[in-house]
Amino acid sequence: MTAYALAHLLPQPPLHDDVFVYIERIQATMDPFGGRFLVHATDAEVLEGPFEGGYVLIEFPDMERAHAWYASDAYQAILPMRTDNMRGTAVFLQGVPPNYDAAASGRAMRAAQAAATAG
Repeated sequence: MTAYALAHLLPQPPLHDDVFVYIERIQATMDPFGGRFLVHATDAEVLEGPFEGGYVLIEFPDMERAHAWYASDAYQAILPMRTDNMRGTAVFLQGVPPNYDAAASGRAMRAAQAAATAG
């Protein structure tokens, strides 16, 4: 099932040159694992709430390849170029199956909460 790497980054201009080197090199670290950018260096259209920084969204064929990319020697070699020079948070997210039903998930969540509070 598809997996995603999501980063909420808070750049503070002027950016250190290492950040540009990181951006120039990251795609080559993702290619062996089937990673591809879905969102990168785009402006956000804020609909609700406060917003600062930017988001990066990378798609991987599955969670195993996402983890393998992050742990790879190639990515670990460039990672400090970003983390040493830019605040932010990065997470992995498991995608949902093609037949995902949000209503069924909501009912299951409601039932689990009711069971937890009843006992």
